[in-house]
Amino acid sequence: MNIDFDKMTLKEMRDLRAKLDRAINSYEDRKRREALNAIEEAARVHGFNLADLTGGKPRRVGTVPPKYANPDDPTMTWTGRGRKPRWVQENLEEGKQLEDLLI
Repeated sequence: MNIDFDKMTLKEMRDLRAKLDRAINSYEDRKRREALNAIEEAARVHGFNLADLTGGKPRRVGTVPPKYANPDDPTMTWTGRGRKPRWVQENLEEGKQLEDLLI
């Protein structure tokens, strides 16, 4: 895929960067979950759970993955549950729709 950045507006390039950041974060989150699930399965095979081996609390099963990301800082995410974070509210006040913040 060739992208001609010389023909893109600054807004188009920023939108592309935000989409790329969200895609990278989503990929990293997915890979992290896959690795953690593999580790938990390996612990189960040996008769343990991850908390037994790490001394920590058991991992919550069924946690909700983030659904929205801040276009200015994709590391800031929100599941869409509970109170809206400030960055969500600010984006909505700027005229963006919640769909614009989807990961």
